[in-house]
Amino acid sequence: MDSEARIVNCVRAAVDDLGLTSPGDEAIRNIIGLGLREAIDMLFPGADDQLHHDIVTRYRVHFLGENSTPSELFEGAREVVERLAAEDYLLAVATGKGRQGLDMVLESSGLGSYFHSTRCADEAFSKPHPEMLEQILDELGVLPKESLMIGDTEYDLQMANNAGTKSLAVSYGVHSVERLRQHNPLGCVDRVSEIPQWLESFSADIA
Repeated sequence: MDSEARIVNCVRAAVDDLGLTSPGDEAIRNIIGLGLREAIDMLFPGADDQLHHDIVTRYRVHFLGENSTPSELFEGAREVVERLAAEDYLLAVATGKGRQGLDMVLESSGLGSYFHSTRCADEAFSKPHPEMLEQILDELGVLPKESLMIGDTEYDLQMANNAGTKSLAVSYGVHSVERLRQHNPLGCVDRVSEIPQWLESFSADIA
């Protein structure tokens, strides 16, 4: 799901509501993937509990209702999810979004039923801490060595490394290929549609 523009616009709106100086769009893009508290700490170092509360409250007002910026599926994403589900992959989501935000996105996309487990940053430690992945693996009865984290931010890949899972980077998100490769993913693809072929090649290599 390409929610970059919506997240940037909602953070900007929340900051404006509170009369704060905007950290700038590039800084906001850089925190995508983190939980809200961790994101606020990066954008506003030294923020106290009241400021955290105020920004989170205003952000959720915009993200969950007032903001009309669409979050579109990446091209080919629906077909890839349907194909992988048909091939009996266990699919899961580990996200920096809160539960309300993720449920809204899954409902609007119609993809919720394809995922066997989901975990959000308000239910576990934020990326890059491994807790979200660890909880998902425990729920599904899957070992770290049997799993693959697919991510478009360095926080995704750091979380995978911390959980002892393999990872695949995708370059169509918010972090550059150079940043992603620093965390030693098994590979990097440029389009969602390339993921099934990559999985087939990887499976053949280890068979």
